[in-house]
Amino acid sequence: MSHEFRIEDQVYTRFTFEREGRVLRAFITSDHPVNGVDGPMHDELARVFTDLQRDSESDIIVLAAKGRAFCAGGDFQWFQQQIDDPASFRAIAWDAKRIVSSLLEMEKPILCRLNGAAAGLGATIALLCDIIVADEKAVIGDPHVKVGLVAGDGGALIWPQLIGYARAKELLMTGDMLSAAEAKDLGLINHAVPGDQLDAKLGEIIAKLQGNPKWAVRWTKSVTNIPLRALAAQMMDAAIGWESVSNYLGDRREAVAAMAEKRAPKLTGE
Repeated sequence: MSHEFRIEDQVYTRFTFEREGRVLRAFITSDHPVNGVDGPMHDELARVFTDLQRDSESDIIVLAAKGRAFCAGGDFQWFQQQIDDPASFRAIAWDAKRIVSSLLEMEKPILCRLNGAAAGLGATIALLCDIIVADEKAVIGDPHVKVGLVAGDGGALIWPQLIGYARAKELLMTGDMLSAAEAKDLGLINHAVPGDQLDAKLGEIIAKLQGNPKWAVRWTKSVTNIPLRALAAQMMDAAIGWESVSNYLGDRREAVAAMAEKRAPKLTGE
């Protein structure tokens, strides 16, 4: 019985893959100018981490992105579709939970190469990786609230674990973005380096990981993630549930319309 599984043999439209020895780089690759999440990308995010774990020719994963941004969160056309047809939002709830759980269940070390803006779900995905190395010009934040949504797709889970509740709640409730330097100082990410040193820094960390016995590294990561997996099991049904509720609200519709029209929102509290 063959145990060979290559991720290149699977069909992906929003990811491309490159190999260097036993290191596999998965690039978010989209026509969207800032790699915004649309329906197809959300579908693929719900299975890509399982496929990366199953890939038989890799031991270390680097999650990266093509283009000027890492992933700037939900695409506004997709947001509008969810507002107009709330059932379409409800339909992705299981996948939304699977994105978080599959990332936390991965045994292989996964490093994030944060080359540009990471917002909302894009920030969550970056922060659920094991080691985050950012271009010093990158920005990161979770502005769900600014588009009228609860930060339910993982932000409320991971931010407090990384930087403590007081700072996390302020940032999640304001939706403020952080520079890479600010994020590093807070302990949100591991490294912020000049863009031309990004790959060298990643290479240095990968070499350290590869210099250690593979299974010791892999299972150390798995054990360390046990509390995060338990927390996800506790939180994600409610988090996605409240996010789904917020998608029905009048202020959600107005916030998205105002963003699209580049004006201040006229919020009513409804």
